[in-house]
Amino acid sequence: MVERKCVTDRATETHNAPGRAPTNAWLVLALLLAIYIFNFADRYLITGLVGPIKAEFGLGDDFMGLLMGPAFVALYVFAGVPIARLADRKSRIAIIAAGCVVWSAATVATGLATGPVSLALARVAVGIGEAAFAAPAYSLLADYFPVEKRGRAFAILGLATYFGQIAGQAGGPAIAALYDWRTAFFAMGIPGVLLGALAVLTIREPARTVPVKAVPAIPFGQMLGHLRRAPSYVLMMIGMGLGSLSGVAFGYWGPELFTRSFGIDPTVAKTAFAVNFGMAGLVGMLLFGTLSDKLTTRGREWPIRLTAAAMASATACILLVTWSDTFGMATALAIPSGLLGGGWAVGVLSSLQYILPERFRATATASFIMVTTLLGYFVGPWLTGAVSQALGGDAWSLQVGLSVAIPLGFVGALCCLLAARTLERDRAALSDA
Repeated sequence: MVERKCVTDRATETHNAPGRAPTNAWLVLALLLAIYIFNFADRYLITGLVGPIKAEFGLGDDFMGLLMGPAFVALYVFAGVPIARLADRKSRIAIIAAGCVVWSAATVATGLATGPVSLALARVAVGIGEAAFAAPAYSLLADYFPVEKRGRAFAILGLATYFGQIAGQAGGPAIAALYDWRTAFFAMGIPGVLLGALAVLTIREPARTVPVKAVPAIPFGQMLGHLRRAPSYVLMMIGMGLGSLSGVAFGYWGPELFTRSFGIDPTVAKTAFAVNFGMAGLVGMLLFGTLSDKLTTRGREWPIRLTAAAMASATACILLVTWSDTFGMATALAIPSGLLGGGWAVGVLSSLQYILPERFRATATASFIMVTTLLGYFVGPWLTGAVSQALGGDAWSLQVGLSVAIPLGFVGALCCLLAARTLERDRAALSDA
């Protein structure tokens, strides 16, 4: 393995345990990216297989919305904080690997489901496993990359969102067309077990800037008190939550919208959605990651301002896609929607890690993710499905359901814009907490 020095916000030199060379930062990022791709592929897979699952078990849009959102989020959000508390004190690599094995096994179990109850239980288990990734992973990368390179590193990790979406929404239906929908879950679940083992064997836990034993763990309630008094943290949390609600509702129901609206082969419709929206999202993530790093030199508030502008623009584009009259128009508009939607999260995550002190960074990140996930993944898919089912469960009703959820992205953009005003002040206050 290539030796490197871990750099932190304070540019403090750190070392791993004697006799163990640090893992190259880019190798760590590459492996975390691979794991995160399957995290999102397993998460999105069910959204590309709505039709065959509904047909086999006689389900409606409302129940499918529950499977996409609440069933997945039910324990995801509550498991995230205690897991992150553990990650602030113990090996983040071991936590990530264990979670990977759990969610991958649960994905395989989804393919073995015999009815709605077993489908829901498997989906809950996927959420529990996936709760072990985000906070430890971002905390780990913050130790491996200096602050001026984190935007790009976070953007590269964020590519998993769209690689995973494409794999789940395009690859899943393709496998189902060749075999059946159950085989798609098997094909997506098994590789994750192998990746979890590879992470343990390959990645070394970097030494922390402040030794774990040097600073006692801050009580959770005390940490929340400090965070509540940091307006930028609260505003970024609400802003990202509402932006996620808007984007996830569209990302989860978009393939089904394309299928119902244009009367074309489901595999073609879902592949077109996943590829156009997903590939544009990949480009947007990289573009905005680089742009975020460059804007940092002008001031630490600029990345979150970039987020606000991109989120508002993405919301407008997504609404246009939802009400497009033709397949050609919808697929064309999906490109700027993905480009803007894929990039806005980078500024939030970079700004979040900037203001958080190391001793409770993972826990505060998990608390942030808990709220944003509840808004995005719990409310977004379920609200859309519930409105659609109440209005008839057809193409028009799904458009209306999406039009209830998507505009909340404009409110999220405003929250992010307001967060920029107190970023530096809140960082100073939290560093003294």
